[in-house]
Amino acid sequence: MKNYLSLLLVVFILGALAYIGVQNRLPQEAAVISATQNDKIVALSTFTIIADMVGEVGGDKVESISLTKPGAEIHGYQPTPDDLVQASKADIMFENGMNLEVWTEKLRASIPDVPVTRVSEGVTVQYIAEDAYAGKPNPHAWMSPEQGLIYVENIRKALVAQAPQHEAYFNARAEAYANEIRSVDEQLEDALGKLPENNRVLVTCEGAFTYLATDYGLTEEYLWAINSESQGSPQQVAKIIEVVKEKQIPAVFCESTVEPRIQQEVVAATGARLGGTLFVDSLSDEAGPASTYLELLKHTANTIITGLIQS
Repeated sequence: MKNYLSLLLVVFILGALAYIGVQNRLPQEAAVISATQNDKIVALSTFTIIADMVGEVGGDKVESISLTKPGAEIHGYQPTPDDLVQASKADIMFENGMNLEVWTEKLRASIPDVPVTRVSEGVTVQYIAEDAYAGKPNPHAWMSPEQGLIYVENIRKALVAQAPQHEAYFNARAEAYANEIRSVDEQLEDALGKLPENNRVLVTCEGAFTYLATDYGLTEEYLWAINSESQGSPQQVAKIIEVVKEKQIPAVFCESTVEPRIQQEVVAATGARLGGTLFVDSLSDEAGPASTYLELLKHTANTIITGLIQS
């Protein structure tokens, strides 16, 4: 009888220990499952404008990171060791393409298993007409809202491929964002359409507004085609001075990532005024006037209109 009671006691203790073990393990397993379900896609973009678009489509399912900071010059950017570390944490990478970020070759070599999406794939390409870059694609296609819609679709497809369980979510956000872009397109068409026929010449430092000018019937003139170390040569400055005088252009502009000193030479030589700062290669910081892609488009249009009309 004593042996039987002892056996029952052992069985009871073992059963209790097993129950406690299961109860202790369940919260840990639940935490692991919860963490897995709440994991966001880490999306690394080459510059702020693309990162903003990815964030709009990805919503709370994506951690959208820009490799370059607001205000950075992206054409000649050189990745740092910290950039390579950051890239190693990415699940997917987004780039513009069209020879804009040639510096990503080193970056991509460090993350060969990370898929890369070229968001400009499928746009209607505008080609550079002069300078050393003549015949090459102008990479600034996002300055056309119509082409920006193609960026959004490429981002949507890439995120769905990365996380197909969220397809409906990404589809809905992409469609809502696309409708916002269409609305801004209509606003820009109406506003820029009101510029008089004799005052529709846009003179900038970089030739980054070809897509915008094509969309809204403006004539584009610029000091140099692409930001580079050779920008602002005496020949480039003399050419624009002649154009501004001949066409009696009242205002010229420069971009936020470019020192306006050279455009000031045009102002001094022609009597035109500096019409304002345009954003094209980078967003502003959050406190600035172009902290999102949509705000960048609206601010650019408003600056052009104000600069030309008030001159």
